[in-house]
Formats: sequence, structure tokens, C-alpha cells
Amino acid sequence: MNILLIEDETDLQEVVKESLAKEGFLVETADTFQEGLKKISFYDYDCVLLDIMLPGGDGLQILEHLKHIGKSENVIIISAKDSVDDKIRGLNLGADDYLTKPFHIAELNARVKSVLRRKTFEGKNILECANIKVDLNEFMAAVNDVPVALNRKEFDILVYLMANRNRLISKSSLAEKVWGDYMDDADDFEFLYSQIKNLRKKLKDSGAEVKISAMYGMGYKLEA
Repeated sequence: MNILLIEDETDLQEVVKESLAKEGFLVETADTFQEGLKKISFYDYDCVLLDIMLPGGDGLQILEHLKHIGKSENVIIISAKDSVDDKIRGLNLGADDYLTKPFHIAELNARVKSVLRRKTFEGKNILECANIKVDLNEFMAAVNDVPVALNRKEFDILVYLMANRNRLISKSSLAEKVWGDYMDDADDFEFLYSQIKNLRKKLKDSGAEVKISAMYGMGYKLEA
């Protein structure tokens, strides 16, 4: 899962990033209004953590832009401003939650997971397809209730394909979801091909009753 943290407080940014990374999330950061606006315009994120008071502009203007381009889902506002008007404005613009600083990191982690389950997986902690079961909280995949050892990228690819089963997912979309905008540094999709190859083998060896089909030059599809 790919998260964007738009926050200018360096210490808080590092603490949040480290904590969410330990939970298995890929975290990207932006510390100014312009940088945050650029990233949300060019990339898709599973969740955006948005501060209101940013160098160069108002974070709520970023939320307005997200709403305008149809990406305002999965936004959690984190702000030192405990204003009722700001909360109402933020929620009316499509934010899912509003967390006032200072807050416990454990609470932020819990709210991020809650928003992702509610929006992406209809509130479910468990995804199932054929004889595969994935526990989103424990980051564990199992075939016929027997755990399958997947690395973090293989797990994220499987989750994204299961959430979009029987739908063709483009290579660029899959790579962006799992690697974020760091994929821009790659010259090709070899990093994706190797993870898909390993995932296929592990699922086959485990007796999974699914197939990851490749559409040449386009992408992948998970079929039961």
C-alpha cells in the first residue's frame, strides 16, 4: 500500500514514516504545498495524510484539488488546528478523518488501516479468492489455510490483483501501486517481471487454484 505524507515538520515526518514503514506501507513524503500538489496530481496513492498549515499554501486547497480531479478518497487530515470550521470544511471536501496534533502514532496507524479497509476492501480484514486467503492486518497469505512465504512486494502484488480479480491491470498501474513514484527511476519493468515470476511459482507450488495471466504488452489479470 502506497501512502503520501504531506507534512512540513521534519521530526514528525520521520516518526510517522518510520512507524508506517514498520507496518509494511510504502511511504512517500512532501514537505511543501507545491511538492504535495505536484505529487497528488501525477501519482495515485492508497492514502494521503495531509497537514493543513504548509509552507507555500493551505493544505485544504490540496484537498480541494483532489476533489476536483476525483481523488479525494482516503485522505486523513493531520493538523495542529483544532477548529470546528476546519474540520467541517475538510470533511465536506471529502476527507475521511481528521486527527488533531499531538496524536499517538498507534492511533494514526489504526486510522490509516481503518480507512484503507473501508474504502479499498469494503471494511474487510480478509480477502479470499478460490482457495487463497489473505489477512491484511497480519500481512499473511495462505493457500488451503497453509501459510505461503511471500516477500513484501509479492504480497502487495497479490493483494492488488485479488482486489481487482478478473480485471486487466496495466503494468504501470501495478508498478505504481506497489513501488510508488520511485518506479520513475527504473529503466524498464524487469523489477516487476521478477516479482510476478516468483509469485506465480510460489502460488503454483502451494496448490493455489488461481492463475496470473499476462496480456502481452499490457498487464496482468488474476483469474480463479
